[in-house]
Amino acid sequence: MKKGVFLVLSILLMLSCGNLRKQTADETAVAQPVGPAFCADSAYQYCQAQCNFGPRVMNSVAHDQCEQWIIAKFKSFGMEVMAQKADLKGYDGTILHSTNIIASYKPELSERVLLCAHWDSRPWADNDPDEANHKKPVMAANDGASGVAVMLEVARLLSADTLGIGVDFICFDAEDWGVPQWSDATDDGNSWALGAQYWSANLHRKGYKPRFGILLDMVGGQGALFYKEGMSLQYASNVVDKVWRAAQVVGFGSLFPTQTGGYITDDHIPVNTKAKIPTIDIIPYYPNCEQSSFGPTWHTVNDDMAHIDKNTLQAVGQTMIQVLYSE
Repeated sequence: MKKGVFLVLSILLMLSCGNLRKQTADETAVAQPVGPAFCADSAYQYCQAQCNFGPRVMNSVAHDQCEQWIIAKFKSFGMEVMAQKADLKGYDGTILHSTNIIASYKPELSERVLLCAHWDSRPWADNDPDEANHKKPVMAANDGASGVAVMLEVARLLSADTLGIGVDFICFDAEDWGVPQWSDATDDGNSWALGAQYWSANLHRKGYKPRFGILLDMVGGQGALFYKEGMSLQYASNVVDKVWRAAQVVGFGSLFPTQTGGYITDDHIPVNTKAKIPTIDIIPYYPNCEQSSFGPTWHTVNDDMAHIDKNTLQAVGQTMIQVLYSE
């Protein structure tokens, strides 16, 4: 796309929550934005709505209330919704009453794409610079709510539009009960992503095999840059390339650097290793952040709505629309 047209389309994308469709039938044309325009204001409100319940810590009233809200929102968009219940054991022996929420767009179609995120909150702000906060719960506006918010807005747009493939939105539970930094327990990585581990071994539909999966983790933070995550490159480099190209096309290439970031233990690991679905992780990498390479609010009491950036939500959300409508 020529630079002038590219900038105009990018500006229109940022200012409008209307429709942005490919206008040419010329198959030789340079790739350009397709599909509806993602509305960051809407995604921001979905993020806020989750936080209004308080921290969605496992086995809490806020967790149960938010579960019902998420299910109701997906249903309101015409999605077929399934609640996959399981009692899972945390690192400390706590039985976690877990619910993976699975919402399906056009469940009758065999050709499908998976979008996923976790929706539970970290029980302990164990990376907070103030040690007095280490056993306080995290609001998880970014580390939890943002990924669900982006998926809900994508689902809303699909409900008012037509897409030729099916899409499954999975909200994984019990992701963030991993061994805290203040614990003496050994952290071998298996205490994390418990809901994703369970789903990957107990797929909601027999023979479920989407084309690929994309995990959205912490996709609303200020100053976020989404480097190519190492394990994603190992398991699904072609999907990484697809997503990063899409980000370039819709004008957000600056937020998706082509360099490799860290190697992350996250929900996409069991989806790749157990479910055998090529899945990548869109997750921020802050190479110069002293607090954490996941950013200054990660696992702190400051992971709240004051640190959510609509431009970050827009970048990830429009990239997801581009990916889906390019299939």
